Amino acid sequence: MTEQVLYETTVENQDGISGHVRTVTSEDLDVTVSSPLRAAPGTNPEQLLGAAFATCLNATIEAEEMRRGLTHQSVVRVSVALARDVQGFQFHVKARVTIPHVPHGEAVAILAVAEQRCPVAKLLAGSDHVTVVLDA
Repeated sequence: MTEQVLYETTVENQDGISGHVRTVTSEDLDVTVSSPLRAAPGTNPEQLLGAAFATCLNATIEAEEMRRGLTHQSVVRVSVALARDVQGFQFHVKARVTIPHVPHGEAVAILAVAEQRCPVAKLLAGSDHVTVVLDA
């Protein structure tokens, strides 16, 4: 990696789908995990992915709103569906974005910038199973 690293964390799972996932570089994350297909307590991978994408995309939109001198009012809601495919399972991810305080054209431009800058959006870019929609 030749980029300047601004932050790095390491997360570890020793238990598989039922147990804990935690940071090993600090003590600020320790989450009970479970399968969404079982009635067991815990957070599932779908929720973690949705939370990461929603937070990262909305934070990036917020930065663009601030750059434009706007107040932050956007909302990002991410749904993650688990489906079977020929090799096991597949996630289908849909982000719904609302930027209510600007004209539609400006909202489109803000979202376009955010999708180019958000690290999670860049990681997911190019997948046929990921869509980002701007709600009116």
